[in-house]
Amino acid sequence: MVSNMKELCEYSKQKKLARKHHHQQMIKIHGECSGLTDKEYKKSTVRQKKSFPQQYKFTHNKMWRTSIKKYSVEQLRIIAK
Repeated sequence: MVSNMKELCEYSKQKKLARKHHHQQMIKIHGECSGLTDKEYKKSTVRQKKSFPQQYKFTHNKMWRTSIKKYSVEQLRIIAK
């Protein structure tokens, strides 16, 4: 491979040129990249995350089941433990 910085710079320059040449050849063959058509966009599905954070579950569910009770800060600390 390379043994010093000059060779490394030259190697990376050659790799960039080779990548550029390959990309230009692919554009000549297949044409330029374009976005999805409406039909393709509507056909594609995006999967979402399957597990969602549970950290706020108590304050959104159990705490407000009965709105009669009034919780103080001390009670909330005890319940949260």
